[in-house]
Amino acid sequence: MNILNTKAAILNTIREKATLKQLVYHNTKLIFEDLREVLDELVTEYNDELQDSSKDVILKYEDKGEFEFQIQVASDILVFSLHTNVFQFNRDHNVWEQAYVKANPDNAYSGIINIYNFLSDSFKYTRYDDLGYLVARIFINKEKHFIVEGKRQMGLLQTDLSASKANKESLKRIVETAINYSLNFDLLVPPYDNVKIMSVAQIFEKIQNSRIPTGKRLGFQFKSDDV
Repeated sequence: MNILNTKAAILNTIREKATLKQLVYHNTKLIFEDLREVLDELVTEYNDELQDSSKDVILKYEDKGEFEFQIQVASDILVFSLHTNVFQFNRDHNVWEQAYVKANPDNAYSGIINIYNFLSDSFKYTRYDDLGYLVARIFINKEKHFIVEGKRQMGLLQTDLSASKANKESLKRIVETAINYSLNFDLLVPPYDNVKIMSVAQIFEKIQNSRIPTGKRLGFQFKSDDV
């Protein structure tokens, strides 16, 4: 290939790939905004049903800016975060076995929305060492088709990229399942050996802000609860 042909090939790839990635990101951003509305509406809907309950169990929605929002449900907070980059699945991922992707590999380029679960006290007492866990991640492609990867107990694993199109109904189902999973993902007592020694600085800090590092699972692995 001569230099002119090489230059033309490079320019063509830049144009095509840049256009594709911009489309994928645009779609993911639109779905993220739909998800924001779904969460806001869900909080109102559920709080109407909880009017006769303690104020401590009332759901709270908080907008954290362009790329993040969160919902507090009792002692849990779910953080929804939009990644600003577009990704391609690794070659071992089962998405490459799907006819939809084989017919057009561009369908595998995806934006990502992550859903993390934290303890509400971690935010309340600014316990920076506390752990949050990835509950699920939503992949959105150029045609607004999606798959969800997450904990199997959630029933969230939509793995057929051709079968599901992101809309408010499907997004609400994802949110409700994520909330349900998080509420039933219990806080475990940490191993004794992990907390048996504490420095003077740590005990003073604990007294001030209750900052013993806390998480729902110690040594959590994303796949560890799948079986």
